[in-house]
Formats: sequence, C-alpha cells, structure tokens
Amino acid sequence: MLITDDRAEAGDFDEFADAALAGGVDLVQLRDDKAKRRALRSALETLRTIAFRYQGLVAVYDDLDLAHDFGADVLHLPDRGPAAKKAKRYLHRYAIIGRSCHSEADIDAALADDDVAYLSVGPVFDGFTFFGHTPGLELVRYAARLAPPSDPKAKPWFAVGGITIGNVDEVLDAGARRVAVGRAITAAPDAGEAARVLKDRLREAWNDDPGMEQVVFGSLGEGTSFNTAAFEPRPGDDGPRV
Repeated sequence: MLITDDRAEAGDFDEFADAALAGGVDLVQLRDDKAKRRALRSALETLRTIAFRYQGLVAVYDDLDLAHDFGADVLHLPDRGPAAKKAKRYLHRYAIIGRSCHSEADIDAALADDDVAYLSVGPVFDGFTFFGHTPGLELVRYAARLAPPSDPKAKPWFAVGGITIGNVDEVLDAGARRVAVGRAITAAPDAGEAARVLKDRLREAWNDDPGMEQVVFGSLGEGTSFNTAAFEPRPGDDGPRV
C-alpha cells in the first residue's frame, strides 16, 4: 500500500501515480489534510482511472462523505475514527474498510470487528510517538501472532511507519508480509523503480515462506470474500505488491 498526498507542490500527480502503480503498488491511499475537498475528489478520480489499468485499488482516508460521493471501493479509518459499522452505511455493498492500529488493543478490536477487512499496524520506524505509542517492531510481532499472514482465514494487515528498502527485512523478520509505505516511494527519484524494488523483496519473502502458498490459492477457493482476495497475488501474477 502506498500512502500519498495529492502532490500539489510538485504538480506531477498523474505521472507519479502511473509510475508507482506500474511499479507494483496495488493499493493507493490518498491522505492530504491540507487539500480541499474538490482537489481530493479530482485526485481520487485520476487515481481510479490510472489504477484501473493496473488492477489496483484506491482508498479514501477517513472522510465518510467523500467516500460516499466518490463511490470508494476502499475506505481507511484512523484508529480514533468512526465505527466501521457506521462507515459501512456510506459505502457500496462491495467496498472494504481498513483500520489503523497503534496498540495491541487496537489490533484486538479490529480483528474482532466483522466490518473491518484489513488493518495497518504501526508506526514501526518513524522517529516520533503517535498518540503515546512509541514506534517499534513489537506491534508487528503481536499482529503476526494473532493474524499469521500464512493463515488463509486471518485478516490481511500491513506494517506501516518509516519502512524503506533499507529496513524492510527487519519488518519481514518480525512476521509481516505486507507493508504500507510513504516516503520510500513519494520521495524517491524514480517512484516506479522504488516500487519495483520493494515489490521484488516482498515477492521473495512470500516465495521463501511455504505457508504463503496456502494463502494465495486459498484466496481463490470457493466462498472467498473480496475482503481477502483483494490483497493476494494471483497464480501467474508477479507476486505480492506494495
């Protein structure tokens, strides 16, 4: 998952989004507290058009009304945001909801919430305390114990917070198999290449983990929900993406 703003200062949103998605990003979350609603809607429409070409998904962050007006396929809620049950009423029937988790209690609640399809877990490396939660890998290890990525029945989750190609191995060693990144791609000289390098490392981790094969093929089995299948590589695909 890629987390980005609308790149108003750079003025290269279209080119950037195309490069990142072509490089292997399969879920883009637009998060920009400074942008006006009109600018966000425009950026989301652009993202949806580009993502369609790469079979990618676009996530709205937090704003229920924007998610409704845009017809969002994915809505990502902050840890202190509205209840997923309430948010679901703003979305179409096939949309999925993600939840940010910054504590063990957050993870417990999100895993128990039937309306939450996936989680993001962190911050992992960022050098700041987020609402009193110190960055570190312990939360990743906790999520890996409760929702093992190799368990086809477990909810998908993404490790997030300061992850780069230089430290992603630590995250993988802690049990993560999916990551959400920001500056690792948004600040890279070549967004497409940065996405490709991260995707290749994740693909390698999936291929080296025998349990992940069950997840890939389990996601295609009878009765599979879109909630899980949306985050798994298909047979013949290049493998997991960012």
